[in-house]
Amino acid sequence: MDIVPLSIDGAWEITPKLHGDPRGLFTEWYRFDLLAEAVGHPLDLRQGNLSVSAAGVVRGIHFADVPPGQAKYVTCTRGAVLDVIVDIRVGSPTFGQWQGVRLDDQTRKAVYIAEGLGHGFCALTDDATLTYLCSATYNPGHEHGIYPLDAELGIDWPAEEPQLSQRDVKSPSLAEAKDSGLLPVYGACVGYTQSLRQQG
Repeated sequence: MDIVPLSIDGAWEITPKLHGDPRGLFTEWYRFDLLAEAVGHPLDLRQGNLSVSAAGVVRGIHFADVPPGQAKYVTCTRGAVLDVIVDIRVGSPTFGQWQGVRLDDQTRKAVYIAEGLGHGFCALTDDATLTYLCSATYNPGHEHGIYPLDAELGIDWPAEEPQLSQRDVKSPSLAEAKDSGLLPVYGACVGYTQSLRQQG
């Protein structure tokens, strides 16, 4: 597989090799050793999630307190989504920027998102199914969101009328989250990543 860094530090795009014949398809969609080599430390797998969404559904932008944060390895096993990574780390050179990667059941691409980054997606098809591996279990007291339609972020969601959960509708803007001290700090995130590399 090819693992290449994205424009936001701490995010990678993974393109697996597909082996197909008239019987079907085989691919290695996750490799513990290759990911660890690329990001500098192993993924401490603690939880696996599966999400199914109708076309036009937008979920996010979600993040967790650092430490420990929650790194994610995300792929789309059915249909297609625009997966979005947002740099919400205060003090980062790319703070407030976002990058989108199409994940679908044709290319079988994945993304790895380090602790401290925001994550969301828009379902491009009905029954769009995301499978993701997480470095930490769900901890509601330490998980937060940014309003995904925040004009300051300016995310170009590919949906005429994005469908949001009530939780996401009520989430603060990026500026509100920053002013309230809710956002991760870039230096703390970098330090946490360094500690993982030393352990690895």
